[in-house]
Amino acid sequence: MIGRPRVHYRLTDSTNERAKDLALQRAPHGTIVTADEQTAGRGRQGRTWVAPPGSALLFSALLRDLGKAQAHLPLAAALAVCEACERVAPVSCRIKWPNDVWIDGRKVAGILIEGRPQEGWAVLGVGVNVSTRKGDFPPELRDIATSIAASAQSANAPASDELLRALTEALDARLADKPKAIVAAWRERDALDGQKVQWQSGEGVAEGINEDGALVVQTHSGRVFLDAGEVHLRR
Repeated sequence: MIGRPRVHYRLTDSTNERAKDLALQRAPHGTIVTADEQTAGRGRQGRTWVAPPGSALLFSALLRDLGKAQAHLPLAAALAVCEACERVAPVSCRIKWPNDVWIDGRKVAGILIEGRPQEGWAVLGVGVNVSTRKGDFPPELRDIATSIAASAQSANAPASDELLRALTEALDARLADKPKAIVAAWRERDALDGQKVQWQSGEGVAEGINEDGALVVQTHSGRVFLDAGEVHLRR
């Protein structure tokens, strides 16, 4: 079961860093680290994760010996975040490949997976904006980021512990799923399907994901498969 033991910080540099330390100390599968505030939170592609104190769920889970589930962890994690958000608030989530969670076209959650697969463990880091207000985001993010409370148009944000409980339960369920079920469920939430996208070396129209989770893109020179990196909607 994911969620026990739990280490909580009022202030830390990064929940992922603390979870990796616990991994090296042989903490068991399912150990989680949470925090009210981070001073060095990170997202994918080396980005900084910014969240005012107490406004976001900042969560990292230590996962051991996932076996075949390791290959589909990014997809399963994004699905679990969507399902947890929808369980605690009247929102509808979609996923921008590979694992950014969107509500109404704006990012509400990000996922960062680190670890040592050769040693049989991974750290799954999740940041979910729970009660963050538009003015709390840096100016460059105000039009592309949101929170659960803002998206639900509710003055009362769900409690972070309620969201945490929903997320750990959803993660347990999704990590036990068969790959075909994970891929099928992910495809139903695909925010890029049929959209024009671009990346560092090309552009085309997104056509969903294949069974391995790679993004399929139709370009002028044929179909390509992206298994890593960053893509953007082409405006």
